[in-house]
Amino acid sequence: MFQLLAAGLASMLITLFLGPKFISFVKKNEFGQQIREEGPKQHATKRGIPTMGGLLIIIGMMTPFFILSEWSIKSLLVVMTTLGCGAIGFADDFAKIRMKRSLGLRARGKLGLQLGLAVIVGLIAVRYADISETISVPMTNRGIDVGIAYYFFIFLWIAFFSNAVNLTDGLDGLAAGSVAVTMLTYMAIAFLTDQNDLGLISACLVGACVGFLWFNSFPAEIFMGDTGSLAMGGAIAAMAILTQTEILLLVIGAIFVAEAASVIIQVISFKATGKRIFLMTPIHHHFELMAWSETKIIMRFWIVSAIFASTGFTIFYLSTGR
Repeated sequence: MFQLLAAGLASMLITLFLGPKFISFVKKNEFGQQIREEGPKQHATKRGIPTMGGLLIIIGMMTPFFILSEWSIKSLLVVMTTLGCGAIGFADDFAKIRMKRSLGLRARGKLGLQLGLAVIVGLIAVRYADISETISVPMTNRGIDVGIAYYFFIFLWIAFFSNAVNLTDGLDGLAAGSVAVTMLTYMAIAFLTDQNDLGLISACLVGACVGFLWFNSFPAEIFMGDTGSLAMGGAIAAMAILTQTEILLLVIGAIFVAEAASVIIQVISFKATGKRIFLMTPIHHHFELMAWSETKIIMRFWIVSAIFASTGFTIFYLSTGR
């Protein structure tokens, strides 16, 4: 436990130390945020705020990990997924900055890259990390053997949660705080199951997110961008896969599920009936248009995230029979 606390603290301090220098660098190179035109009008003030802060999180996270880690296959798979999704996000951010627009890579291109990453992660996980092609059912001792379809399931989880965190990253500090809560839960799960290296990478990500929040809290000095949100979502999905708690992630990461589900429901409703269920999606924008302040939305979403994460951990704890 001491090693986990030390790793998390080191990640936080590295992020805090490098933050001002990193922000100065991205400002100098004019890596500013592009705001989508159809978003809330008050977000226009965020245009030009430095982005690609995900690089800062990744540096803060990876440095203590590589120093303290035992370099187990499972933890390296989390690193691979995080860096792979982060690279896709970086390409997306770079395209937005170069084209000076709110849209970067095409959706098909992103999904194609995520599919390739998922296949590689799945093959290594099944062949070398003793991960079975079975999806565990919470609160039971049963699992569903899906065979080769498990690789598609891995792709679905990586693609869904990386994009869900990306959708959540619409308010200052909302995604970083929610990711920290989720990964704190996975740190506890890894510790409980004696998977120390997975606990270590989780602790490093928690520390890096907390350090990043110093600069990303309202009003934000820097955004994590797709570089960070896709990387963080990939890390969460990888932790669920490698602890074989894929279904349980729907509870632990419920805030991300809600954000993505609100978009899906809105699209289906509008195409089917021509009517919108929410004022705007993702759902945090719905509450903005209900005149909730940005800080109120963020704090309440963090609280909801903590409630569901603790509920998910409780389910896991009871499932182990301890």
